[in-house]
Amino acid sequence: EKAMSDSEQQAKKAKGFKDAETRGWSMVEGRDAMKKTYQFSDFNEAFGFMSRVALKAETMNHHPEWFNVYNKVDVTLSTHDVGGLSDKDFTLAKFMDSLL
Repeated sequence: EKAMSDSEQQAKKAKGFKDAETRGWSMVEGRDAMKKTYQFSDFNEAFGFMSRVALKAETMNHHPEWFNVYNKVDVTLSTHDVGGLSDKDFTLAKFMDSLL
């Protein structure tokens, strides 16, 4: 199987982001990364979400950058190996959104 060209990779990435964007994700300024803020009813719900995501992230060997204060979880996704967004980010984002 031949490797994807740069333009094919860009098109695939654009499609992946467009899908994520419809679910509230946005690009991080100055980085090839995307972000989203999740709001929960309380800390317990936020931490439960983070725990479920952590288990999935471990199986994928792909870990989010995130920050939690009480009922809010700020998430940034990017793939360090490729220096920007990849299928792993879109897969993890879709999983996170499916938990809501």
